Amino acid sequence: MNLFVNKQFVPERKIFFFAVLLAAVLIFSGTFYPPSSMAAKSDTTFLPPDSFANLAESASPAVVNIRTVKTIKGGGRVFRHFNKGPFNEDDPMRDFFDRFFDEDQKRDFKQRSLGSGFIIDKDGYIVTNNHVIDNADKIVVILNDEKEFEAQIVGRDKNTDLALIKIKADHNLPVLRFGDSDILKVGQWVVAIGNPFGLEQTVTAGIVSAKGRVIGSGPYDDFIQTDASINPGNSGGPLLNMKGEVIGINTAIIASGQGIGFAIPVNLAKNIISQLKSTGEVTRGWLGVGIQDISEEVAEYYGIKEKKGVLVTEVFPGDPADLAGIKPKDIILSVNGKAVDTARQLTSMIANISVGDTIQIKVNRNGKTRMFDVKIAKREETKISRRSTREKEQGQLGIQVSEITPETARRFNLKDDKGVMVAGVDPDSKAAEAGLQMHDVIREINHKNITSVSDFNKAINEIPEGGTINLFIRRLNRGFLVIKITK
Repeated sequence: MNLFVNKQFVPERKIFFFAVLLAAVLIFSGTFYPPSSMAAKSDTTFLPPDSFANLAESASPAVVNIRTVKTIKGGGRVFRHFNKGPFNEDDPMRDFFDRFFDEDQKRDFKQRSLGSGFIIDKDGYIVTNNHVIDNADKIVVILNDEKEFEAQIVGRDKNTDLALIKIKADHNLPVLRFGDSDILKVGQWVVAIGNPFGLEQTVTAGIVSAKGRVIGSGPYDDFIQTDASINPGNSGGPLLNMKGEVIGINTAIIASGQGIGFAIPVNLAKNIISQLKSTGEVTRGWLGVGIQDISEEVAEYYGIKEKKGVLVTEVFPGDPADLAGIKPKDIILSVNGKAVDTARQLTSMIANISVGDTIQIKVNRNGKTRMFDVKIAKREETKISRRSTREKEQGQLGIQVSEITPETARRFNLKDDKGVMVAGVDPDSKAAEAGLQMHDVIREINHKNITSVSDFNKAINEIPEGGTINLFIRRLNRGFLVIKITK
């Protein structure tokens, strides 16, 4: 009986033993993965590729070298700081020659610079940075096969540092396709191609280090940060995903930081490039409000329970928001149903809306939700520039003021609503140095009654630079004080 059992079951035990052994080998060799590991393994964009050679070979023909020549008027004097003595003192011999050869000092000189770009259309349209071709007298594009063409500017946009140029080639040109930068993830592999330091067709690789970076270059900062090497001369070149699609335009570096480069997301650039190609300029939407993020202090000051939305600090008379009925201290919650979280996000959303379109804006006003239909106007850069200058002049004092509403008067136990309340003081400003504080109520400026923000702005603007500003204020629990500031 035992012999029968051994004959029947020993082979099955051997099969079972070998099955267990095979599973163990697969597990330790890395061939078998549990479900979670397989899911991670399926996204090869996060794994180091064996080689970038195929991607570089296919994309490089559409990447170009851009050389520009700019004429600097009276350029000789630009180099005057090079004509110093060994201890940085003025060279007396140089001054002697200047008296006799002053005309040479006024001579113009040619400044040459390098950059990159990439072809997006077989007819010769090329994307690059605005700063690469800005004020250029001559733009020369050098293709991958070393053929040279003189380029013309189709259009450019200073706010996003994008430009579109065009060459006339005698054959169809290789092009790069646009990808989708919105689905780009931190940690994904990317490749930068360009001409750093004039070294043509240089390929570097790295990962996406961060998204949505704000580096203070303009109102639409939303950069992709990468550790793929980007150096002077890379500007305007493409940042590619592993499919060889453009997901960014290499734009900026931090001089003091190695391994940190920034690229404009291609989804931000698509509409701008399309407008430049069709009209040669970019038209942006305009709402006509001053806005800011809701900080802890602002939330506390205005009694906002949840820091959702963007606070309206100013409404410009006659502009779309004013005509629709939006007011200062409204909190914008959404645009066309899309939630608004930051002031920068709102600025970008409005800029991408076509002029003349009517949008729905949802606001929180004194704890109640209201909807406004707003017809978007055209953003006029000259008008904004004037406003920015005006705000900067007032901002030199470092004071932010707001109207005194009945709610404010009740909250701070004010007997009347005369004056304006200080909503913020820059700690490094003249106002802070003079002793002005949050919640001070400004009643008079140089003996002129102040009853509104417009009164405050008008009074400040009338005082000349270097003049004395006497603020007659009421401080909570202290009574009346006079704060003296030199403008």
